[in-house]
Amino acid sequence: MASVLLPDRSARRRTAGALLVAGVAVGLAGCSGGASGSSGTASSGGSPTSTSTAEPSRTTAASSAPAAPLAGRVVVIDPGHNGGNASNPREVNRQVDAGFGVRKACNTTGTETNAGYAEHAQVWDVSTRLASLLRARGAKVVLTRSSDDGVGPCVDVRGRAGTAAKADAMISVHADGNASASARGFHVIWSGRMVGGAKAQDASKQLATAVHGAFARGTGMPNAGYLGGGSGITRRTDLGTLNLSSVPSVMIESGNMRNATDARLLSDPAFRQREATALADGLSAYLRR
Repeated sequence: MASVLLPDRSARRRTAGALLVAGVAVGLAGCSGGASGSSGTASSGGSPTSTSTAEPSRTTAASSAPAAPLAGRVVVIDPGHNGGNASNPREVNRQVDAGFGVRKACNTTGTETNAGYAEHAQVWDVSTRLASLLRARGAKVVLTRSSDDGVGPCVDVRGRAGTAAKADAMISVHADGNASASARGFHVIWSGRMVGGAKAQDASKQLATAVHGAFARGTGMPNAGYLGGGSGITRRTDLGTLNLSSVPSVMIESGNMRNATDARLLSDPAFRQREATALADGLSAYLRR
């Protein structure tokens, strides 16, 4: 998530101000049919000529399909940064509330690989894949931005998105930009100071643990060795996207885009699908606990 603040020049794009509702709750995974049996009489002159009675209806796999596992759950996905941020420095550099007296830039450009593959594009792809997987499991999904060519939204809007959507969980998807070429690995961040108080903080720590475990298993990505402790789970108090949330919320830095090995993985569409699947599994494990 290492990012670049920009020199002030005229904005060329409008700020994306609204959240995109990217999915709707799905009630059932399958369709339930009615009774398959019927009885009828063929008559002539009022007298029955034959009578057939259908067998009692039998419950089939299709008619008894269980509800989708995440039916009724709401998940907010926050794809970090945005593709138009670099061309809108005035809006992006604007200071906003990050919670508890901290003020930060509205947003930043994010990082990129040495080959020029941008973080905002990488996390947009992973986030839209994740949204599709969660919708297939029955969840309602809300994305904090609707495309990868807009500006923002600012971190204060992102941070309040989970509360606005009455979400059961929120995940902010990022990739890191540590300058050391030898630094690689992923980590999951939770906030130790949230507007939702101790309840939201404790739940966010549980969510971080579930997401971390699923991501490690599903992708094989190691824990970020360049962070203290090396556990792959980090507590911070300076991120508006997490501080301003009243619902369980975490941020994932899915690898170091400046490391050659991580960059190769993060640039691979097949690996991005593995990322999305792992994140869906982690969220599902938390929501179904």
